[in-house]
Amino acid sequence: MTVKIVKLQQNAHIPTYGSADAAGADLYACIDEAVTIQPSQTVLIPTGLSMEIEQGFAGFIYARSGLATKRGLAPANKVGVIDSDYRGQVMVSLHNHTDRPQTVEPGERVAQMVFAPVYQAQFCEVDALQDTERGTGGFGSTGTK
Repeated sequence: MTVKIVKLQQNAHIPTYGSADAAGADLYACIDEAVTIQPSQTVLIPTGLSMEIEQGFAGFIYARSGLATKRGLAPANKVGVIDSDYRGQVMVSLHNHTDRPQTVEPGERVAQMVFAPVYQAQFCEVDALQDTERGTGGFGSTGTK
């Protein structure tokens, strides 16, 4: 898969993979100076990039495990979705889950993007659904034994 990228800012970093088998490509903060995120605050961090993702795919923005675990910084929406027809700047909605201010430095890796195929469903209204053993059992209903 080829993802075409336009650098919107000269100091933007092209995403990189941390290892040969990494699923997610690291996204970098394209900021001119450090940004401090207060406890429970969400800040949009620009990447300085726009992308052309192949039709039939999407880019999914996930937390970087080290940043989330060690510093409590993760995407506010848990998983960001970049549709193949979006051409604006890719932004990371970074939330501080801790009780201490956290500072993001220029060029710091702030999230990771995974590319995956997507399918649009056809919705068909019916009068009833096929019965299953689980039925209408909701949250936690399969782990009660």
